[in-house]
Amino acid sequence: MSTQGSTFTLKSNELGGQFTNTHFGVGNGCAGENKSPELHWENAPEGTKAFAVTLYDLDAPTGSGLWHWVVYNIPASVHSLESDAGNLETNKLPAGALGGLSDIGLKGYFGPCPPAGELHRYQITVYALKEPIEAGENTSAAFTGFLLNGNALAKASLLIYAKQ
Repeated sequence: MSTQGSTFTLKSNELGGQFTNTHFGVGNGCAGENKSPELHWENAPEGTKAFAVTLYDLDAPTGSGLWHWVVYNIPASVHSLESDAGNLETNKLPAGALGGLSDIGLKGYFGPCPPAGELHRYQITVYALKEPIEAGENTSAAFTGFLLNGNALAKASLLIYAKQ
């Protein structure tokens, strides 16, 4: 798992500082491919029993941001998600991992889709969890985030920008 002094880190071979059309959502004025990015992490803390990944729009005009993607109970032996793992129809999530509800009321990945001309900040976070969480099938993304934060040993994030 972790080496003394190592930092829990999230990386992506697909993402630079901005999302591409591949990752943008479809609908609501967006015409992207809606594919979640490849993600991988390293140096999880000792005692990690599961991981979770979220995508959150810090600048959504809701007053409370917008959860675009929630995946939890990724087995502790898994240290990556492949490209398009957020499409639950492709069955690319690791065995045991669950795709939770987004704030648009759907399970799986809904890519960035800021209003035309606006630059939004999107935070992708991986959580190292003390234990797998118990969230019901229809648990809101915000409450799932509450459960994740309350059960986190550590978390690592990427800040990615999107503008259309």
